[in-house]
Amino acid sequence: MTLSTSDTVLLTIALVDFAGIFLCIGICLHLAYTQADVMLEHLKNSPAIMTWAPILHAGPWGKLMFIGGVCGLITFPSYQLRKGQLSAEDLAGFPAALKRKLAFLQWSMIGLLLVMMTFGIAIKLGLI
Repeated sequence: MTLSTSDTVLLTIALVDFAGIFLCIGICLHLAYTQADVMLEHLKNSPAIMTWAPILHAGPWGKLMFIGGVCGLITFPSYQLRKGQLSAEDLAGFPAALKRKLAFLQWSMIGLLLVMMTFGIAIKLGLI
């Protein structure tokens, strides 16, 4: 079986996207196992974090959910600040390097999921 050039390109994009998602999940787990205490310490006055803290003990899935929540808080803080779920002092005191990592991770996941959704829609419509 031979693939045309366009099929090869699409297959490569899909495989890179899939691998990127698994890489992001691995990075999330690494951050959860190594930096969760730092995140909890710097966000201790935020009500959202206090409700998510118990799921850190729920295994890898709980750690992924915790990191996902913190990524959302750090990347899109304005809504949570208005709701009172995030403390402005906590956000200002959060380490800048970790804040950049979490925001980059959040935007990477959004981008990878958009690529995957675009492929799914294109396949459903019969474009691919």
